[in-house]
Amino acid sequence: MMWSTPAFTDLQIVHQHVDWLLVNKPANFLVHPTRPDGTRTLIDQVREHFPGETLSIINRLDRETSGLVLISRHSEAASMLGKMTIARQIKKSYLSIVCGKAPAAATILSRLDRLSHHGPSRIYVKQGVIPTGYSSVTRFRRLEHRQDASGKSYSLLDIGLETGRLHQIRVHLQHIGHTVVGDKLYGPDDQCYLDFIEQGWTENLAQKLVLPRQALHAYRSGFSWKDHLVRVETPLPQDLQAFWDSLTMVPS
Repeated sequence: MMWSTPAFTDLQIVHQHVDWLLVNKPANFLVHPTRPDGTRTLIDQVREHFPGETLSIINRLDRETSGLVLISRHSEAASMLGKMTIARQIKKSYLSIVCGKAPAAATILSRLDRLSHHGPSRIYVKQGVIPTGYSSVTRFRRLEHRQDASGKSYSLLDIGLETGRLHQIRVHLQHIGHTVVGDKLYGPDDQCYLDFIEQGWTENLAQKLVLPRQALHAYRSGFSWKDHLVRVETPLPQDLQAFWDSLTMVPS
C-alpha cells in the first residue's frame, strides 16, 4: 500500500483545554494505528506532547481527510464527551470541493450500509445507499461555484452532519451526483482505489481524480462544555485552497 505520510514535526493544537484538545490533523495522516507496523499516527504525536495523560480520540477522520480532531485528556472527560457524541451534542461541519454545480442547499436522507452485507463487493469497506440501511442525514449549502480552464464545474460546500456513519459525506455526495474531488473510492470509479493501493499515485489517476487526496476538511467543532459554548474553526488547508484559487468564479 503506497501512502505518503506527511513529514512535519509540529503538533497543530487549535484549542487546548484542561479536559480536552482540538487538533488540526493534516491530510494523509492516520488518527490512530490500524495495524502493528510502527506507522506514526496522530495519537502517537499527541502522547509525545502530553506524556502520562490518559488520552482518547473522540472523533475520527479518514486518513485523507484533514481537520479538527477532538481528544479527551482524562477518563472523566472521555466519558462525558462520549455520551455527548452519542446524544449528537457535538456539532461538526466540513468544507468540501465537489464536482459539478451543486444545489444552493440540500438535505440528503438516504440510508447507508456496507455494500458487502447485501451482495458481492470488490472493496469490503465500501458503503452505499441501501433502503434497509442505517438512517443517515447530511445537510449542505453551496458557498461558491467555480470552473477550470476547460469549463468543468466545481462547488465549495459547507456540510453539516446529523448522523456520523462511515464515509457518510462521501457516499451521500456521490449519490446525488457531486462526488468529492480526489475521492478514490467514491469518485468516478472505485478501480481508482484499487489502482492506488497497487501502484500509488499515477498520471492516469491524476487525470481522473485531479487531486491526490479527497477534498474534505473538518473545519468547525461546536459544543457546550461546563456551561461554556465552544466553537472552534480552522481554515481550508493550503493544498485545497490553492486548487480552489486556481479556478474561476462563476456567478451563482
